[in-house]
Amino acid sequence: MTGTATGPDPRTRRKAEQPSARREAMLAKLAELDAEHAKAAAGGGEKYAARHHERGKLLPRERIELLVDEGSAFLELSPLAGWGSDFTVGASVVSGIGVVEGVECMITANDPTVKGGASNPWTLRKLFRASQIAEENGLPTISLVESGGADLPTQKEIFIPGGRLFRDLTRASARRQPTIALVFGNSTAGGAYVPGLSDYTVMVRERAKVFLAGPPLVKMATGEESDDETLGGAEMHARTSGLADYLAEDEHDAIRIGRRIVARLNRRKARPEPAGYAEPAEDPETLLDLIPTDLKEPFDPRDVIVRIADGASTGNEVPFDEFKPLYGPSLVTGWARIHGRPVGILANAQGVLFSEEAQKAAQFIQLANQSDTPLLFLHNTTGYMVGAEYEQGGIIKHGAAMINAVSNSKVPHLSVLIGASYGAGNYGMNGRAYDPRFLFTWPNAKSAVMGPQQLAGVLSIVSRAAAEARGLPFDEEADAGMRAMVETMVEEQSLPFVLSGMLYDDGVIDPRDTRTVLGICLSAIDSTPYEGTTRYGVFRM
Repeated sequence: MTGTATGPDPRTRRKAEQPSARREAMLAKLAELDAEHAKAAAGGGEKYAARHHERGKLLPRERIELLVDEGSAFLELSPLAGWGSDFTVGASVVSGIGVVEGVECMITANDPTVKGGASNPWTLRKLFRASQIAEENGLPTISLVESGGADLPTQKEIFIPGGRLFRDLTRASARRQPTIALVFGNSTAGGAYVPGLSDYTVMVRERAKVFLAGPPLVKMATGEESDDETLGGAEMHARTSGLADYLAEDEHDAIRIGRRIVARLNRRKARPEPAGYAEPAEDPETLLDLIPTDLKEPFDPRDVIVRIADGASTGNEVPFDEFKPLYGPSLVTGWARIHGRPVGILANAQGVLFSEEAQKAAQFIQLANQSDTPLLFLHNTTGYMVGAEYEQGGIIKHGAAMINAVSNSKVPHLSVLIGASYGAGNYGMNGRAYDPRFLFTWPNAKSAVMGPQQLAGVLSIVSRAAAEARGLPFDEEADAGMRAMVETMVEEQSLPFVLSGMLYDDGVIDPRDTRTVLGICLSAIDSTPYEGTTRYGVFRM
């Protein structure tokens, strides 16, 4: 044991204990995340999964595992869609980016263990987001189909917007982004148009059934007696209607045919693969030791950057080439590479954005557009600074310039919420409303119009002023109750599971996986050409 007779310096002890406490807190949040992901993976539950297996069928993630290249990663997107709603977590569909025969594809798979794979309102939102990602990044789409169509009790929320799914498939084909449907079971009513509108359709013999109306509805509508096979069986569609391009003997055969189709697409990336890259200068595992348990406690984003960016591969390189390091210090900006691909990074340091930070960001975004470099935003901000001094100094027009630059930038954007993302800071740092190509959240992150205490305090001040204006006594006890209620409500609504459930991000991720996730996203981005812009709105001087 070291130290004097009185023991070790308590400051040293606190420093030694702090990373462990932070790690334990983050591990607890990750355990909660794993539990929620397990709910999504369970689908309709053990009973329905077992019944599905007994019928000789694979579960959606099992189909995906066979479809993607062996040893490659599958980046599942929006796994918590529908969290906190009346619907099963995951929204009865799996979506994500996977590599098939060396080609990055958007893969969607209905989960037939959840009400037969019927689509509910959250299913639509999740599929719309998957379609948007496929379009923006030029990815082929592979649909693993087994769905009973719309969830009829919620048809009023599904029918009108649901037509977009069909529109998106036809537009993808027109853009020469291939669409492939592998049909494993029922594909009924509106769901029949997924194979009907896809470029390539594979159906499994004696399993796939594709029809606009099943035998009972046909009987009611026309009086005609028919059976599933005659009406919409795989063999009928392969031999008679011509809807099926390939007839598979079983599910494994359908997946094999699907892989063969992708292999013949002759897809090439718009940008060459990086020649190589160095691993990060610091171990990503140690990210768990860096993140404070209290979002009010600042941490240096440079410590995050050196754990997700490539290390120096030569003596002339630096992992992070910082831009304007002495100006606007509460926003860190600079250049780096992730898995060999260049990025410009904007990362909040002390939480608040001042005029200098906003101006620095606007300039940096313009520079990234001049060099056609994608941008990565690492959120940990309470918003733009307020107060008479800052209003007089032009915080509104400087913040507007930053938002102008973010809004009109044409290079791909990625965002990761690594801490707070409050107020207009969420907008300036390229939040969901500004359409980043991808947006992910760490389990400790929170996002709202402002912090819970600030919002409750504002409401309290307004109530107190209203009482004084009317000459009425102010109820301090009721005010305390209101503040507690509002703080609890905002705290709950700003949690990452809530926001992810509403599809305000593309997933809550383990901080240690950030580098891998960003590497997959940057690789997908390079599938299609992009270039920066020199055109922006008017910048106020």
